[in-house]
Amino acid sequence: MPENRNRPNGKTLKLPFMRVESKNPHKKKDPLLFTAGGPGGSSLGWAKSIPQGLVINDRDCIAFEQRGTRYAVPNLWRDDLSNAIKESYRKNLNKDSMVVVGVNRYKKTLEAQGIDISAYNTDESVSDLHDLIATLQLDSVNLFGGSYSGGLMLAVLQKNAAPIRSLILDSPLPMFVPIDEDEPANFHESLTVLFQHVEQDSTPTERYRNLKARFEQYFTAIDGQTFTISYLEKGASQPINIQYTRSDLLGILVRAPTKDIAYIVTELIRGNHAPYVKPMLDRLFAGGVGPSGMRISVYCADQATYHRETVIRQLYETYPYLRGYHINDVYKAMCDCWRVAPVKAETKEPFYSTKPALLTDGAMDNACRPLYIDRIHHYMPNSQRLLFLNRAHMVSGPEMDRFMRDFLTNPHQKVVSDRKEIVAY
Repeated sequence: MPENRNRPNGKTLKLPFMRVESKNPHKKKDPLLFTAGGPGGSSLGWAKSIPQGLVINDRDCIAFEQRGTRYAVPNLWRDDLSNAIKESYRKNLNKDSMVVVGVNRYKKTLEAQGIDISAYNTDESVSDLHDLIATLQLDSVNLFGGSYSGGLMLAVLQKNAAPIRSLILDSPLPMFVPIDEDEPANFHESLTVLFQHVEQDSTPTERYRNLKARFEQYFTAIDGQTFTISYLEKGASQPINIQYTRSDLLGILVRAPTKDIAYIVTELIRGNHAPYVKPMLDRLFAGGVGPSGMRISVYCADQATYHRETVIRQLYETYPYLRGYHINDVYKAMCDCWRVAPVKAETKEPFYSTKPALLTDGAMDNACRPLYIDRIHHYMPNSQRLLFLNRAHMVSGPEMDRFMRDFLTNPHQKVVSDRKEIVAY
């Protein structure tokens, strides 16, 4: 592929894909084309699970690696930002300031290697996917994406709907959603649903009584506080004192399995931080941390230019326990350093389509709320929705596999759920 289609004589890049062929001699001619979310996630690992699924019984499945991700050439991962974040913890430096330092280093490293960071965005990825469809001579194809790639697949449909038979979007982030203006509220709403589940539990205990109010009161009260933990990094001979803040505790909750969050909240309120902060630091120092160059480029091009800081400030006034916490690990101060052009304005606009789509989400999704599949349905009247009441972001799993098979068999037939925890509407 060309790295930058505005520079036709410029560099090219290599984007791998894997096609898993169905053994069915009567297989359908419209394969399922998948690419990962993130942005910045690798897609090829999905192909490993395909032989154990149901979709492969009827059609081929194709996994496409987006530009800048793990198996693409070039891969935009470098250690500059990760090392700066680790340095901020080891030396107790201001983390936001060190992130800016790391982003500047990161950008210089990529540019010194001749990489055009402005060429890594949704507009270019949409063209990559259409070029793949044309290269494989697919007259009819079904698109499958989740989270960011749910919005990416909608953008593929927007550019050229002709070869698209149907779409399956799991916890999608539509391009027309300004996610930084929504995500604090999304996190709050997901916790509200979770705390409601806790209150409705058949065996309530004192530990979980009034948990929502206690959670908000505690996390509001510790605004501006700094905590200290003695930590021995792997390979070091002496422990060091590492400072952490409310943002670190919130990050632990964002990344925790849904089933564990309520218990972790009660422990954090009690001041029992160490069992959760130490594993966080273990993960931080053991591997790469922070967003990849691909993720930074995409979010800065897709989102940052279109965000309103006044709205974000309103959110922090509404939810003071989240003030100063960056739920999204790419934010304005980083994009001010990265400096890439925004995607086309029309890419950010909603559009109407009669193509059939299966839209799914979890009721406790803390990133892309079910509101988003409702909004997509407004513009796609032939879409159908599935709400998994006990799930969070990216529902996946055996139930999803069965719904996908049934939908792909006949995208215009009504999807029916016989399970009370999965609502079809």
